[in-house]
Amino acid sequence: MKTSRLEAFSDGVLAIIITIMVLELRPPEDADIHSILKVIPVFLSYVFSFMYIGIYWNNHHHLFQITQKVNGKILWANLHLLFWLSLIPFTTAWIGHNHKEVLPVLSYGLVLLFSAIAYAILQAVIIKSHDITFALRRAIGSDIKGKISIAMYSLGVVLALVNTWLSIACYIFVAIMWIIPDRRIESSLKE
Repeated sequence: MKTSRLEAFSDGVLAIIITIMVLELRPPEDADIHSILKVIPVFLSYVFSFMYIGIYWNNHHHLFQITQKVNGKILWANLHLLFWLSLIPFTTAWIGHNHKEVLPVLSYGLVLLFSAIAYAILQAVIIKSHDITFALRRAIGSDIKGKISIAMYSLGVVLALVNTWLSIACYIFVAIMWIIPDRRIESSLKE
């Protein structure tokens, strides 16, 4: 099976996720600075969640540029990833309105953590579904960036129980780390 249908479906789901998130943004009630300040946490939660979805879309695109074939295991692993990503609008809205509360910050982190784990599973299933010379195997290597992401999300989830600001800082760290494009797959396509 070719990858084009999976990619088109995934692109559509990610577009819907972003649309749902932006529909949660409401303008300030009044036209003064105090009203704007009240909605800043909601806006910032949207900005970072948009970045996360963009990062996943970008990496997903590169992942399937190199993938040669798709099977049932890959389809299910991809759906698993999309499931966790589809929860981002809910946790984005919740943390945006309750960024100082433990449960919303912890829930946001859990969704980010399970999204990262689901992506790692998808990568592993794709690699396992191809032969030993598959270029993705070389490109991913030990996947330090992916492992750091999972560790930072895990730390953020634990820190949510102690200090929500430290927890949020862990989540922001991962976003900033991935803003710098991962060129491993692109480089292996040029070889």
